[in-house]
Amino acid sequence: MILNKQVGMFLNLVHNRFKQYVTSIFESQGFNITPEQFLVMDTLWDEGVLTQQQISDYILKDKNSVVKLVDGLEERNLVRRVSNPKDRRQNLIEVTKYAMKIKEEVTALAMKSVDHIIKGISKEDMSNFIKVLSKMAENMSKDVNLLELAKKYPTRKSV
Repeated sequence: MILNKQVGMFLNLVHNRFKQYVTSIFESQGFNITPEQFLVMDTLWDEGVLTQQQISDYILKDKNSVVKLVDGLEERNLVRRVSNPKDRRQNLIEVTKYAMKIKEEVTALAMKSVDHIIKGISKEDMSNFIKVLSKMAENMSKDVNLLELAKKYPTRKSV
């Protein structure tokens, strides 16, 4: 029982500290962006113009959360909504020129932050950690396969 409580508590603690740490790194360099917003931006930088539903599917967040993230990014002049010419009920989300201008620097900061967070952890331990997280996600929902998702978002060399 105690181990079960630790898993839940530690996952929550690390998740919250991760977001705080990465946010502080972005802010220290003058970027007003959260890790969740970076995830949206990184997806758009990699995939191009997407609908909010497509973003939701890519980052595994519900559509309402994505709407809020896009609202925040739009306020920061990082994205803009444009009507889909094929379906006017749908908005397409595209990055702004400003977002393209800061892409490399923000991505490098994100990668450097993660490199710092995982320093001293062997590749084997990280691989096992990903497998454990994947199994935990699978236990909660058969729709989520982190190992398959990892193939879509392969690990990159540190920037």
